[in-house]
Amino acid sequence: MVNQSRQTLLLMLSAPLLFVVLVLLLSGSNTIYVHGAIAFNASNFHNPLTIDNKYLPLKPGTTMISKGTSEGDPTRDVAVVSNETKEVNGISTRVVHDDGYVKGKHEETTDDWYAQDDSGNVWYMGEYTTDLTSKKNPHEGSWEAGVKGAEAGIVMEADPKVGDSYNQEFSKDIAEDKATVLSLNDKLSVPYGSFTNVLKTKDFSPLEPDIVENKYYAPNVGEIKAINVKGDQEVETLVQVNGTGNNNTDLPSPK
Repeated sequence: MVNQSRQTLLLMLSAPLLFVVLVLLLSGSNTIYVHGAIAFNASNFHNPLTIDNKYLPLKPGTTMISKGTSEGDPTRDVAVVSNETKEVNGISTRVVHDDGYVKGKHEETTDDWYAQDDSGNVWYMGEYTTDLTSKKNPHEGSWEAGVKGAEAGIVMEADPKVGDSYNQEFSKDIAEDKATVLSLNDKLSVPYGSFTNVLKTKDFSPLEPDIVENKYYAPNVGEIKAINVKGDQEVETLVQVNGTGNNNTDLPSPK
């Protein structure tokens, strides 16, 4: 029998989503919540390590290098899709190592955890971040789905539509990033190449209301640009993708 709190949730949902969530509830799953129009169900991940979403493919061994500026200082970001996995909230996740550099100095290193559900949605399951410039609280911003009330968020929908909004992560007062899909047909050139049918999002957080970011995702590539449109002046664009699976920032950028 559905308890009172679950009845309240059902009354708040639209009819199509109501049916989906009702089925999930009756299935006995204990890890269910809703982001936008998509319900998270821990039993809906039969092959979570195969992340082949059109806009966010994460193939092990891939290294993506981006460069840009932050308040005028040169930056570099190196993301490596590793062969490592981590179990988060009962789900096997793919570990992506992300290293950030400012003015050539290594300032941040993060392990991000991703999983793809059976419908093709890519979920952000948490992160362990280290601020190499901070001694007081170097791991501020770290969180893990299923720990201390934290919930996984959607980092890329299987079938994004303009106007879709969703939580990308949720750990109260720690990580509350959200996104809204703004466009599916942008054209954009970055050092790595020129692309059409680019997905554009607006990224924001109630924890940082003075900062708004636009991100751009190219089909079969992933994120190719991120730029702040409100707040600190920051921009990064993709300059290189290689299959070494190493944090190698000395490789030449493609012409």
